[in-house]
Amino acid sequence: MRRSLIFLCFTTCLLSACSPRDFLTRRLAADLISTSETFRAQQQFELHTGVISNENYLSPTYRALQHHGWISATNAPCPPSEIPPPCWDVMLTPAGVDTLQSLIAPGDAEKQSFSIPAAHRELIAITGIAKQGNTAEVEFTWRWLPLNEVGAALYPTSIHYRSTTILRDYDDGWRLVQSNADPAQPLDEALKNAEPAQ
Repeated sequence: MRRSLIFLCFTTCLLSACSPRDFLTRRLAADLISTSETFRAQQQFELHTGVISNENYLSPTYRALQHHGWISATNAPCPPSEIPPPCWDVMLTPAGVDTLQSLIAPGDAEKQSFSIPAAHRELIAITGIAKQGNTAEVEFTWRWLPLNEVGAALYPTSIHYRSTTILRDYDDGWRLVQSNADPAQPLDEALKNAEPAQ
């Protein structure tokens, strides 16, 4: 009886010396990535009305807005900053005003450029972890989840992205690499450089 009590005390002391953050598992990597401020940041869409370049007007985002009938445009002379021609004078349609009215900050309604919250990220899976010393390269897949009609038009949930970031093992456990001072790719760069997953 006394031996089992000593063994139980020893085991308890040994287990309490290790925290769940000491062992890098896929679950811990998923938690560290999905709860980070960088990953949880909302995707903002910048909408510009007024005269814009042909390149911007023909971009996939503006085409999606046209397809939904939220914007229309007429030919316009190009300002010196927007060459080569043609340029377009973009305006919201009545349907666009109805759709975007609740999404635009009250002070931005009269502006020609405003930001619309469109989507946030959802972590789908950790697809691999390669450890080397006190660092680990973590590959994961994610997708955009729309916050509104505009987000649904611009960020389809069917497209999955693959990113890779770096975690480092510190004295208090594993953490995401957050700065560019490290030669490894921090999370914000990994998300910007995401590639569609196959």
